[in-house]
Amino acid sequence: MKNPITILIHTHNEEKNIQECIKSARLLSETIIVIDMESTDKTVEIAKTEKVTVKSFPFSHYVEPARAFGIKQAKTDWVFILDADERITPALAQEIMNKIKNDFDRNLQPTHYQVPRKNIFGRKKWLKHGGWWPDHQMRFINTAHFKEWPERIHATPVIEGTMGILEQPILHYFHGDIEQMVNKTMIFEDIESDLLFKAGRKVNTFTFFRKFLGELFRRLILKKGFMDGTIGIIESLYQAYSKTITYLFLYEKYHNNKKKSRTV
Repeated sequence: MKNPITILIHTHNEEKNIQECIKSARLLSETIIVIDMESTDKTVEIAKTEKVTVKSFPFSHYVEPARAFGIKQAKTDWVFILDADERITPALAQEIMNKIKNDFDRNLQPTHYQVPRKNIFGRKKWLKHGGWWPDHQMRFINTAHFKEWPERIHATPVIEGTMGILEQPILHYFHGDIEQMVNKTMIFEDIESDLLFKAGRKVNTFTFFRKFLGELFRRLILKKGFMDGTIGIIESLYQAYSKTITYLFLYEKYHNNKKKSRTV
């Protein structure tokens, strides 16, 4: 039977990850499309040496538009969406192929699946606590039932039909470099604050303390991030910091908007 799955990998300057990512994708399918968002390093060159299809897409700080574009490029019944810093395992590939065959034979097949994700800090520590596991992600989608992926950060795709949940995880190698972590946080939280500003979310000085302490308590104590040791504590603190940065940006946007209103 012809493999009915296309693997979609979105990239922007992922020369350190793309080759290993493609090799893991081949555990599931040889039909692979890299959606590259104007990389300036060797990402595209490396991808082409791996003999996969490469499509260009305008750069964006978030991946949802590229994912929607990629799904529309696929000619297969199913797509599996994989970030460049993620890996498919043999166990996951086998589970997916079994799902396609067995659920179809029994006419029970969902139209889309969530997959758990193992978040591995710096390739060294699997974060089992702090809200990091099982971290389900919508990644396996029947293309005939896909409707849209809203163009906003962390948006959920709109898909007709019922949802299933896979048991085997993808591996996610994240947060290997503190400087990159901070730079990415500044970009993402600025985008998040724009959404809050447009939604009219209010903010004051007390909000900063409430968001920081609330997120720290949730990650470190309620979700038991401390059980992952020093790395778990670092991640809990960092997530509290990230949440606070969002509202600092939001405060700044309100302040700048008031200044503009007074000068008009």
